[in-house]
Amino acid sequence: MSLRICVFTEPQRGAEYEDQLRFARLVEAGGFEGFFRADHFQTMGADPGLPGPTDAWLTLGALARETSRIRLGTLVTSATFRLPGPLAVMVAQVDRMSGGRVELGLGAGWYEREHTSYGIPFPPASERFDRLEEQLAVITGLWRTPVGETFSHRGDHYQLVDAPVLPKPVQVPAPPIIVGGRGLKRTPELAARYADEFNMPFKSVAETARAYQRVAEACERTGRAGAGQPPLLLSAGVVVAIGRTDAEAQRRAAPLHVKSALPPEDAVVGSPAQLVERLGEFSAIGAGRIHLRLIDFHDLDHLELIAGEVLPQL
Repeated sequence: MSLRICVFTEPQRGAEYEDQLRFARLVEAGGFEGFFRADHFQTMGADPGLPGPTDAWLTLGALARETSRIRLGTLVTSATFRLPGPLAVMVAQVDRMSGGRVELGLGAGWYEREHTSYGIPFPPASERFDRLEEQLAVITGLWRTPVGETFSHRGDHYQLVDAPVLPKPVQVPAPPIIVGGRGLKRTPELAARYADEFNMPFKSVAETARAYQRVAEACERTGRAGAGQPPLLLSAGVVVAIGRTDAEAQRRAAPLHVKSALPPEDAVVGSPAQLVERLGEFSAIGAGRIHLRLIDFHDLDHLELIAGEVLPQL
């Protein structure tokens, strides 16, 4: 089994920048491939998530200067939060600040409450997906247009005229783009057309396998399969609560039982050996990368346990 293992975090649950910095440094020291974070402005339950949210790309820009090896990115930035032109500039700048270690996860947005709270427009799902598609077209267009040329786009939601396509990211032709989710039609199509990685978040192995099949079929329809393009990297998000004892694992799993707006998730609760077994099942269906979701920024022992007893077996 050969899997690339990243750590995924949710700072909106309650984390200062310093908490994220300490965690990211330990992720790097522990041998993980990357540190990814959610891009949310509010928690999904009753807990307010003190001291409050931190901006994803501002945080990643700072982490880019405080780390040296790990990949950095979002799972996922919401297309409702930022205009595509400025977002392309932000991500390219952080890529330069990191020496070429940034990845952009981009989605349509789904959590209405945080939009209402902060005055962010939240159009119907069909329009959000239309905007996501345009954003992907604009961002990839800006990044891939050669220096010295300009980029224009006239769409239903965004119009760019003679954009100077600067700054350029370090990574050539562009930072990897991650598209993911449980959608049955448009998500696979967008992944096939624009993404470098398709991510299925926090579902069972069987559900993930079906999602991978939908993406493979979309690649066939769009002509991506066999067209000389690199194949999509398939990844899975896995919620993790493991321990040296069952009591320790159950303690770490307690937050998973708190009511929230999140859809049902298929967590691994148990021993390091159980996590290794689950990861092997994901590898068997084609996953090449796993994003392990760890909940508590202060539980550094949890991270060290995975680094010490799980990573060496992969």
